[in-house]
Amino acid sequence: MNVAKKEQPLSLTIEVARRILEASKQRAQELRSPVSIAIVDAGGHLVLFERMMAPYGWATGNICLAKASTAVMFNQSTDAVAQWGSGIPGFASSMATMTQGKFIMAAGGWPIRMGGATIGGIGISGGNAPGRDDEIARAGLAAVESMAPATPAMQYSNSMSQAAVSPFPQQPAPAYSSISQPQPQAASSLNSPTPQINPANTHHLASDQGNPYGDEQVSYDQFNETRGDQT
Repeated sequence: MNVAKKEQPLSLTIEVARRILEASKQRAQELRSPVSIAIVDAGGHLVLFERMMAPYGWATGNICLAKASTAVMFNQSTDAVAQWGSGIPGFASSMATMTQGKFIMAAGGWPIRMGGATIGGIGISGGNAPGRDDEIARAGLAAVESMAPATPAMQYSNSMSQAAVSPFPQQPAPAYSSISQPQPQAASSLNSPTPQINPANTHHLASDQGNPYGDEQVSYDQFNETRGDQT
């Protein structure tokens, strides 16, 4: 069986992370909005970080890391998580406690996808205007989308049909010609009378049929007298 080599799962390398960070940083500079940028891998581990306001804006560092982790955790933007998560009582506080502060419901976090797979997340914090964090994060995502490889489809050789690919081939049902299959019987109604079963070799005479043993009726006393004479 000749099957093309399966595509290896993608991972977030430091080179890819640098390209994302530089693209986001460039957009932040164009907007004159110094921010903190955090990039994590698919497991939520920090790969790259930069705080453009250093040594100030230290709070934005933890916030952008929480945004990147949240985006990977739910595989969607943090703004989308905030929309449905805000309707669940205690959801934000419980998730923040369980993740040791790496969860937040605020715009600015996005999953990083390449080849149809999520390989990491990016979080931006410190934007000086509404929507700036999301805009800067999307600039970084645009850089990685341009370098996403095409996923080749698996090709099969001519000697292998599609039926052989199935791991559970269908087996034909065995035929037993010598065994008769019972025919299904319709279930009788509960109100219908119980059918009478006649034992084998049992004959019932109708009222208009003659008595094969004779028409003579013998009374009980006559029968006893006859029995007494025999004894």
